[in-house]
Amino acid sequence: MDRDDHLEALEIELLLTGIARQHGYDFRGYAPASLRRRVHHAMTAMNLRSVSELQARVLHDARALDRFLRALTIHVTSMFRDGDFYRALRTAVIPQLRTYPFIRIWHAGCSTGEEVYSMAILLHEEGLYDRARLYATDISDGAIERARRGIYPIDLIRKYTECYHRAGGTHDFSRYYVADGEHAILASSLRRNIVFSQHGLGSDGSFNEFNVILCRNVMIYFGADLRDRAMRLFHDSLVRFGYLALGKKETLDPTPLADRFEALPGDSRIYRRIA
Repeated sequence: MDRDDHLEALEIELLLTGIARQHGYDFRGYAPASLRRRVHHAMTAMNLRSVSELQARVLHDARALDRFLRALTIHVTSMFRDGDFYRALRTAVIPQLRTYPFIRIWHAGCSTGEEVYSMAILLHEEGLYDRARLYATDISDGAIERARRGIYPIDLIRKYTECYHRAGGTHDFSRYYVADGEHAILASSLRRNIVFSQHGLGSDGSFNEFNVILCRNVMIYFGADLRDRAMRLFHDSLVRFGYLALGKKETLDPTPLADRFEALPGDSRIYRRIA
């Protein structure tokens, strides 16, 4: 690392420490290469020349902080993304959830809510929604607000309809939304049992006991220490024999708690807590 790179790394460290202490958003455990790219993206978007200028802006200007958070957090999501995953939920997990009188499900890093509503639809079709409570959390207040509204571009809904059927859905998907010009508003009945809240995996602790935790395509952006912290949090928040769902490119293998889970058959990246 040359002198300029070393100085920039120090500036980024100071920036993240300042944001954590001043605003409570802690990104210090994210993978350094990913962080650096997104910091540069934020600087370009705000027409700033250095990380130090960015730090001064985000510590004193709430609007600048919001723009920085949007640049730093990852919001790539879709309803019924990965059809095989949702079919595995239906065949392997849902039968076990039927044995519980009440079900708690946590979507950690829920982004703008598409996967939370996918789960709500699945539970509705399996006759379990009325005895379920879904907790949708993300570090970004902006993402949480968008998720809470449940309003998406109509063009995306057309894509989501195809994903829904590939994921095993058999109903007319239009029953779950109302078209309003260029947008679709998801049915209020889907939001009835969802609790939306801000939560950071790097700084906040457990807040309930869950039968299922989904954290899909989030930890791929974490450094090793933050990934291990998140795994401890998930393990401690799951009931015995509860389920943890990760993204296609994620695995438990590098974490110290891997031996406390067993993988479900296939490539669904769904793990059951066994210890």
